[in-house]
Amino acid sequence: MTSKPAIYLDYNATAPIRPEAREAVLRAFEQAGNPSSVHAAGRAARDVVETARRQVGELVGVVAGSVTFVSGGTEANALAIESAVASGVKRLVVSAIEHDAVAETAAAASGLPVAVLPVDTQGVADLSSLPEMLAGEDRTLVCLMLANNETGVIQPVAEASAIVRAADGLLHVDAVQAAGKIAIDFSALGADTLALSAHKIGGPQGVGALVAGTRANVVRRQHGGGQERGRRAGTENVAGISGFGAAAAAALRDLPQAADQGIWRDALAQRVRDAGGVVLGEGAGRLPQTLCLAAEGFASQVQVMNLDLAGVMVSAGSACSSGKVKASRVVEAMGRSDLAPFALRVSGGWASTEADWIVCGDAWLAAWKRIGARRREVA
Repeated sequence: MTSKPAIYLDYNATAPIRPEAREAVLRAFEQAGNPSSVHAAGRAARDVVETARRQVGELVGVVAGSVTFVSGGTEANALAIESAVASGVKRLVVSAIEHDAVAETAAAASGLPVAVLPVDTQGVADLSSLPEMLAGEDRTLVCLMLANNETGVIQPVAEASAIVRAADGLLHVDAVQAAGKIAIDFSALGADTLALSAHKIGGPQGVGALVAGTRANVVRRQHGGGQERGRRAGTENVAGISGFGAAAAAALRDLPQAADQGIWRDALAQRVRDAGGVVLGEGAGRLPQTLCLAAEGFASQVQVMNLDLAGVMVSAGSACSSGKVKASRVVEAMGRSDLAPFALRVSGGWASTEADWIVCGDAWLAAWKRIGARRREVA
């Protein structure tokens, strides 16, 4: 018996590596040399790193010198927040839907007060309270992601920037989920720092970048050599960085096709609604390839397991930690605590097809029908 091919719709967790990135990594592995060495092999390695730096910069519209390579999105967020604190920020404002990499780093930031910026029922940051949060003489760092990893809801970053700059604050943007899915213009956003991750766009895991503007002061938190223009010590991950650059170039090239998935996502969303489910954040602008749904009584982990058995890989609405699934705090922040234990995230990417979304819908509806039948039997 021939088994059905697995369908992967969990790109927001990690994207399959792009062919361009794989080839770049392999080429770099075949090339010896430390990019800090001055001999020919070292210069060749340095050229690989700087080519990738330019490619990553182009993805978000900045010059190469604005890009600092780090180990991933988590470190990029931490470096931005810790640098702002080291530079004299006295308060932090963090949106209620930030990734744990931001929320937990802010909470651990030298005991500084942290205010939470609420979101509305669609998961969009409510900026009406932001001016009051920024009032006073103490300089404030505001952290607002560009697009939410669970719902895909795009945040009003440029509008927030205008408010933050008027109060002489700083703005950090976690763009890990948005990169490669929507166009990003760092200057237009008005961000001071911005975090990126390679494996979310089809690059290798274990490499990311912090983009910094002229108002930001990136303070070295990892000491040793003078790598990354003195911003982060340690020999660069040449192969990973090379793959990151190649993935960034491919993602920028493929941006026009990324919007196609919005049609496939919306078709699945309609099937979910017709079956009595709820689509979260549907009234807001969203990433075209992200769908967050919920059906009361259909627990997140049960949905994940049922779809996995059907050969479809998706995620619970909340981030998983060490394989554990818990109620989505993002959905709770949207005022839907009743749906938080039932949230499911479907996320496509560069290799997804319309058929993938259709099969996912078939599998979800079949599982939901079985659950409904069992509930009726118990009743």
